[in-house]
Amino acid sequence: MAHTNAREAAPATIAGSATVTGEIAGDIVDWFAENARELPWRRPGFTAWGVLVSEFMLQQTPVTRVIPRLEEWLDRWPTPEALASAPSGEAVRAWKSLGYPRRALWLHACAVTITECHGGVVPSDVGELLALPGVGDYTARAVAAFAYGARHPVVDTNTRRVLARAVDGNAEPAPPSKRDLAAMDALLPADPVRARAFNAGIMELGAVVCTARSPRCESCPVRELCAWRAAGYPEYDGPRKAVQKRFEGSDRQVRGLIMAELRAAHVPVSHEEIGRLWPDAAQLARALAGLLADGLAVPSPQGGITLPE
Repeated sequence: MAHTNAREAAPATIAGSATVTGEIAGDIVDWFAENARELPWRRPGFTAWGVLVSEFMLQQTPVTRVIPRLEEWLDRWPTPEALASAPSGEAVRAWKSLGYPRRALWLHACAVTITECHGGVVPSDVGELLALPGVGDYTARAVAAFAYGARHPVVDTNTRRVLARAVDGNAEPAPPSKRDLAAMDALLPADPVRARAFNAGIMELGAVVCTARSPRCESCPVRELCAWRAAGYPEYDGPRKAVQKRFEGSDRQVRGLIMAELRAAHVPVSHEEIGRLWPDAAQLARALAGLLADGLAVPSPQGGITLPE
């Protein structure tokens, strides 16, 4: 494994003190200043709307797939008002192959709400952000922290992994809980500028160094403070989150095939055309019924199925 050499050099103990946790935060902030990837949402002047769009797109989707779609989206709809004025079906069409297309509907609904209730300005308050369609605790805090510089703990999968290893000495994080925010808040610098850098830096560290399968411990800025390394890299034996079902042959795959057909067509797609997309008629019907229930597809008055208007 990538951390074999680091394992041989592991220190005997780590003190779980406030001093050590402060050092962890400081070392990650300093490391991030030198090693941050060039990403669109980190550019000076990137808008709060751009941050909100990027956070929707980044949910369960790799950065490399998000960047070209994000840039296309913001070129076409640079403000909430621009997206709100377009049909929701166009948002779904522009989402293309990012997956989980309900995010496109929620983002369109966000644009409408921001336009109608917030004067076209993405709110900065976490409570107001949580009231937007499809915005959960992570996204609300991420927008408040990264777009507006507010001091809030922001916890994603990468953050939770670094906390589990460096602070708790566990190979993997336990299933998500409210305790994650408290753990992150305990490390978060008091200064809002450094807090923002730490939020971004710990995510970056988990994404490129402290990865799930092949952590590069020799490159980690907090390797001398890491409780997991100090313990000799014990295997994880705690509770695990449910494993996602395989994609091949799943209802998700069939839904994706139907959505691809609807996005490619600018006229309603007939039931006969949909019927040729998948050999299992019962599974196809179930997938189509789910898309109709989610509002991602609608019956056309002319017959057939189309994207929402």
